[in-house]
Amino acid sequence: QVQLVESGGGSVEAGGSLRLSCVASTDTPRMGWFRQAPGKEREPVACWYRIDDSTYYADSVKGRFTISQDNSKRTHYLQMSNVKPEDTAMYYCAAGDSPYGMCVVAFHTYWGQGTHVNVSS
Repeated sequence: QVQLVESGGGSVEAGGSLRLSCVASTDTPRMGWFRQAPGKEREPVACWYRIDDSTYYADSVKGRFTISQDNSKRTHYLQMSNVKPEDTAMYYCAAGDSPYGMCVVAFHTYWGQGTHVNVSS
């Protein structure tokens, strides 16, 4: 069982920056960040694949958000820059056992408790 603990959420003004962190209890082949706004489905934000160090970003965050890792600390980050009010959501760190596959909820078995991000205009 993989345990994930997120931190770093909070309130920020539009155009500002925020960094989310996720500490994992063990290494996994893939890590992802997802978000869920009230009344909406959980959606992918970004994913990282250990096998080739590749990344995926949703179109809505491309160029603004960056996913990164500190493998020595088993810590994964989501750097959020130039945030917009529509980025307001609960953000979840997730991990999966498959080194391949799309950046979607179904490929991620393990989930953190979530950290809330509120962007004010």
